[in-house]
Amino acid sequence: MITKKIINPERVRRIEGGFSFIPHRFLADGFLTSLTQKELLLYLFLVLVSDRYGLSFYAYDSICSLLQLTLDQYIDARNGLAKKDMISFDGTLFQVLDLPSKPVEHPNPELGPPHENGDQGKDPATIAMLIRQSLEEA
Repeated sequence: MITKKIINPERVRRIEGGFSFIPHRFLADGFLTSLTQKELLLYLFLVLVSDRYGLSFYAYDSICSLLQLTLDQYIDARNGLAKKDMISFDGTLFQVLDLPSKPVEHPNPELGPPHENGDQGKDPATIAMLIRQSLEEA
């Protein structure tokens, strides 16, 4: 067994101000490997910006800018996390959920049209994507 020793005692992490955590079973139970790169990036961001209840309300344009995601990448990641039961999204507000009992595997991450995802089809990012697609087709 490896004996652990604090390397730099003056720099031990503490929770001050904000609150965020990722349970160890995120790694141990395979959640990390069940996510795409963009899903992982968005999930970690939402964990960092959420309050103690897992709630945050960043707008899609701020998220895309901060994470350097295209609108399509953001929507795919957001919908993927929701399908994997890791977040809830009501069109405005995110909630990072308690991890499910085991990772939800989706071999094909493609989702149906946004309206099949409940309230997620009503959010500004999905509406912007639909408008852009309509203009490209015209």
